Amino acid sequence: MIREPLIFEISDEGKRAFSFPELDVPQDKEILKNIPTRDAIEGFPQVSEVEIVRHFTRLSRTNYCVDEGFYPLGSCTMKYNPKINEKMASLPEFTFAHPYAPQDLVQGNLEILKKTEGFLAEITGMDAFTLQPSAGAQGELVGMMFIRAYHEERGHPRKTVLVPDSAHGTNPSSAHLCGYRVQEIKSNEKGTVDLSDLSRTMTEEVAALMITNPNTLGIFEDDINKIADIVHSKGGFLYMDGANMNALVGICRPGDMDVDVIHLNLHKTFSTPHGGGGPGSGPVGVNRQLEPYLPLPIIEWRDGKYFLDFDRPKSIGRVQSFYGNFLVVVKTLAYILSLGSKGLKEISEMAVLNSNYIRKSLEDEYYLKYKTSTLHECVFSDKFQKKYGVTNLDIAKRLIDYGLHPPTMSFPLVVHGALMIEPTETESKRDLDFFIDAMRKIAKESKENPEVLKSAPHVSYVRRMDETKAARQPILKWTREGGSKACK
Repeated sequence: MIREPLIFEISDEGKRAFSFPELDVPQDKEILKNIPTRDAIEGFPQVSEVEIVRHFTRLSRTNYCVDEGFYPLGSCTMKYNPKINEKMASLPEFTFAHPYAPQDLVQGNLEILKKTEGFLAEITGMDAFTLQPSAGAQGELVGMMFIRAYHEERGHPRKTVLVPDSAHGTNPSSAHLCGYRVQEIKSNEKGTVDLSDLSRTMTEEVAALMITNPNTLGIFEDDINKIADIVHSKGGFLYMDGANMNALVGICRPGDMDVDVIHLNLHKTFSTPHGGGGPGSGPVGVNRQLEPYLPLPIIEWRDGKYFLDFDRPKSIGRVQSFYGNFLVVVKTLAYILSLGSKGLKEISEMAVLNSNYIRKSLEDEYYLKYKTSTLHECVFSDKFQKKYGVTNLDIAKRLIDYGLHPPTMSFPLVVHGALMIEPTETESKRDLDFFIDAMRKIAKESKENPEVLKSAPHVSYVRRMDETKAARQPILKWTREGGSKACK
């Protein structure tokens, strides 16, 4: 692959992308004397319009994207998304709607929001939803704010939040931000919550248990009702991280499992492309106990129209400007309506089938710490390859040579050297077989020619880097003396 030079390297003195003719009227520089203007930037690249366009076009072709191939990232649900949903969200009636427009002029927008809330409540079995949180992590925080508000109103905010060792990494952060101390709950030999450990640590000083279900091992917490009973017996709440809802939609509902609060990731389970910095949406569903604390405003229907209700004395207040990421919600509603109840169930069925197909196909080549049946994702480790000096990082880098994006690595922490794979429901058997074949070849290479893996990738745009040095000594400024060398 030919390396694309830096834009600084194709710069030549005097080049420019465009030029205007000289003004045919006198220039009055006095007008600008009190206005801050920027002088020419020293060392700024000087290139033609053709060079600019071709440079960035060539760079764009080095980027791996979901329209190009398979993203096996576990717990991230990097699936292909229907382009019709993007089309719906790009309609001018949505994109040009002003957030300060009078409520009478955005009745259709409010209807979309209200209908989506209703569908999400039906899918999850919760009593009410807020669409304000802009991502899953903010949804977690908002859910914990509800729980703290409830306990504080009763004069006892409590001190601790329990988090299983197989939960998502943002869970402890969300609890800490709400002023709680986090205590870890260990997994049992099946990879699920250890009930004896939970019973021992669950006291009246515990505000909530934050559980991911299915957990980050892809395993369903089959004792979820017993878990709920233990937590509720001490007056705590059961919070469910719904980032893995891709495995449950249409099959079972968290509300029926006695879950009190759940956040969803619309940008994972319900169509909107995930990654690249957003946008995201992390709506939160609650039961009747916590409904009074939902953020302002609430969308209500009265006297034949929708309106925003700010008269909610127990509300935690606003958590997002206006009403969250509206266009993400538009895509979600388009996704739900186009699939219907049958299609939504098939999402989960196909996601689970695809994951188990990969798991079964590779279980002789890569080590499985937990033999428990998994749902939408499976977690291997590099234990078999370690005896040849090959790590999960080497395996991931070698996958790039096969034209594939690496899986999630080294997470969850309960599996050392983890390779976490989630194929999602959108991948065909042909694409799954391509991935499985590449993983088998890599397993063979680790035995016969491990050096090939340890120096991979070989055909990518950027070769193997010293990741520790890159993190500790990042090169943030280009110079003519060191720029080319630093960026190779």
